[in-house]
Amino acid sequence: MRIYVPATLPMLRTLVADAVLRPMGGTAFAVTPALREAYASGDTDELEYVAMRDAARACLRLMAIEATADQPGWHRRVVVSADVEDAMATARPDLDDAVVRVTGEVSASVIAAVHIDEPDAEYAVSQAAEVVDAADLGDPDAEFVLGSAEDHELAWYDPSELPFLLELLDL
Repeated sequence: MRIYVPATLPMLRTLVADAVLRPMGGTAFAVTPALREAYASGDTDELEYVAMRDAARACLRLMAIEATADQPGWHRRVVVSADVEDAMATARPDLDDAVVRVTGEVSASVIAAVHIDEPDAEYAVSQAAEVVDAADLGDPDAEFVLGSAEDHELAWYDPSELPFLLELLDL
């Protein structure tokens, strides 16, 4: 099963150092039966994009929790895609259609790709991290700010590039 784990740049540092990713609260996103049902006309690629987009939104919540705006590179969403055994991820339709609970750590050996915002997204992402909760509660102005961040596509990186990328970002 392909899962999409919301992360932060500091979590990537830990991934590189320890060769494992620890999903915050055991939460990740995936193409679940509930997501398939909600998007009856979508193919697998489209559904995977929805799950990854949901994980990217969850990154904003992680940034709000860390709240270290002065840390270099903090204003970038990070999504780690990994191929895990089906038994490792259990659907959580009580939370949302694409949410899964991940049991344990995700080994670096099963990571398929890492997706990170480009530098031009930093301002929009920093603004979105401040209003994500308000957007979730239905505030249309906050939703507009969130949409500005979500207009930025995440860049794709091979897992082997992570040490060099983190060095380039001076993290």
